[in-house]
Amino acid sequence: MSDPRAPFRRVRFEHIMGTAIVIDVRGPAPDEQIVARAMDAAFEHFRGVDQRFSTYREDSEVSRFNRGEIPGTAISEELRDVLAMCEQARLASDGYFDIRQHRSDNAVDPSGLVKGWSVEGASHILERAGVHNYTINAAGDVLIRGEPEPGVLWRIGIQNPWDRATMAALVEARDLAIATSGTYERGEHVIVPRTGRPPEGVASTTVVGPSLTWADTWATAAFAMGVRGVDWVARELDGYEALAVTSDRHLVMTSGFGHLMVRG
Repeated sequence: MSDPRAPFRRVRFEHIMGTAIVIDVRGPAPDEQIVARAMDAAFEHFRGVDQRFSTYREDSEVSRFNRGEIPGTAISEELRDVLAMCEQARLASDGYFDIRQHRSDNAVDPSGLVKGWSVEGASHILERAGVHNYTINAAGDVLIRGEPEPGVLWRIGIQNPWDRATMAALVEARDLAIATSGTYERGEHVIVPRTGRPPEGVASTTVVGPSLTWADTWATAAFAMGVRGVDWVARELDGYEALAVTSDRHLVMTSGFGHLMVRG
């Protein structure tokens, strides 16, 4: 049995759901074999999410649903729950989060919510195994829990939209969800429903808060709104803060986000 007080770190990377997913576990931690099994289960969870929700897989449940092969009354409980949350987000964002916005055939693409939701599912797996100090990073959507070492906060960089090698900002926190929507990860994948075009005036929007499911969703909606998405987060979303990198390379943020940033 390993000494629970000894320094501990285990990092694992896999490419799933079309993106890089990294789990970084720190000590104090349970036995290394427990951590390894929990990581196995977490990545198996991600593979299951990809199988069910990927719009790039012809055999996924979402793809089959979009082709009319599965009626709405026969979809899985997971898909039903995700679609309900997406509708909740559409109403709360006045239509700026819309999983049907790209399509003319009424097909759905819940990817803007599913990535954060899947990370939270993996987090529950780790927590049930007794793992409490870790990060899960799915292409810049990050869930942090506990501390990297006793008395130390996690530091998470927010990528510069124009230079992948540099950061637009550095956040320092524990127990936080961080999600970014922008043009640099998947190209111009966010379309403003009212115009049918990508948002103007903003290169990326980051939202932080307690839930990665909702931080991911609200980041997509706020990015679609452009720079005014920051004001929307501040006005409408209790417990969430936002940072936008504008097209002219300035930072616009809520007051609470400023308190999380590492200065200097």
